[in-house]
Amino acid sequence: MGDIKILPVDNEVDKMRFIKFPWTIYRDDPNWVPPLIYDVRKNLDTVKNPFYSHARIRLFLAFDGKFPVGRIAAIVNDHHNGKYNDKVGFVGYFECINSKTVSAALFDAAGEWLKEQGMDTIRGPVNLSVNDEIGMLTNAFDKPAVLLMIYNPAYYMDLFTDYGFEKVKDLYAYYIDQKMCKENKKAMDKLARVSELVSKRENIKIRKIHLNDLQNELLKVMEVYNSAWIENWGSVQMTAEEFKYVADSLKPLVDEDIVYFAEVDGKPVGFSLSIPDYNKVFKTMNGKLFPFGVFKLLFGKKKIDGIRVIMMGVIPEYHRKGIEAVFIQNTIQIGMSKGYNYAEISWVLEDNAPMVQTAVNLGADLYKTYRIYDRKIK
Repeated sequence: MGDIKILPVDNEVDKMRFIKFPWTIYRDDPNWVPPLIYDVRKNLDTVKNPFYSHARIRLFLAFDGKFPVGRIAAIVNDHHNGKYNDKVGFVGYFECINSKTVSAALFDAAGEWLKEQGMDTIRGPVNLSVNDEIGMLTNAFDKPAVLLMIYNPAYYMDLFTDYGFEKVKDLYAYYIDQKMCKENKKAMDKLARVSELVSKRENIKIRKIHLNDLQNELLKVMEVYNSAWIENWGSVQMTAEEFKYVADSLKPLVDEDIVYFAEVDGKPVGFSLSIPDYNKVFKTMNGKLFPFGVFKLLFGKKKIDGIRVIMMGVIPEYHRKGIEAVFIQNTIQIGMSKGYNYAEISWVLEDNAPMVQTAVNLGADLYKTYRIYDRKIK
């Protein structure tokens, strides 16, 4: 290895190098799912992505001679620092060959830029905020990545800890399938009874999202989201523009039969979002949406046999009333009837006791753990 140079990404050619670099790392890894290049490019577009109305980003590439050997993004989220009154900068989109020399140079460059922005701590991996893909996979490297969850080589943990990063929070992913549900009939029967009891006691009505009225539905989602998760570790409220941006991205993937509102007297008090695991299709597309990826997407979705339960939240006034059980009962019942064989519930904060206990009661397996690291900037 020659002299390692870290260069900021200042042009479209290098940005495309940045976006395509993961193919160098994962070329022979059967469990990696290539992201859609179109989506990554859009997310990094500081004009098109409304996240950047309150955030800043700097991309860096590491070169060994003419060849990229690593990448990193340094991110400042003013909404995060305003809410928590701290000076935390984030690092994300981290990919690197197995070299502590290269990773240290990338961390140095990101840390220096974050320090110039007034930050005193580096936190990551976070792409771009807690509302996006976050966390480093720490186990189950033999399992395929699920939709919108990070996948990485095992050696990344050593690259982070060798630089002085320390764990700040773990995130859990739980797995459950139809076979497990049938074998755990007692738990499923109890879930059905609790769901029925809660619905009657709290006068809860569960309804599917109306995608044909998405603009009005988004206002209700935002109302629940920005209330239900306000006290969660690291949570940052999303703007209306960010909600629309995310919704527009996810709408083509949504199966409205497994996306629910919980309402009391017509008022939304909870929201549950599950999405088919389109990674089964994305795997075949190799990052390319055009010209043939669209057809693979259209025809491949019929073969998707699993879902990811992305979020399940209830406004504070209705906490600990069992509404999550109603959401899960509906998701399992409808999901099974539609032919979905498995579900990943992710991610769940390690100290989110109600959701952890719900997963345990279901008999779901805690099969993946993701880690967020912190390091003081020196």
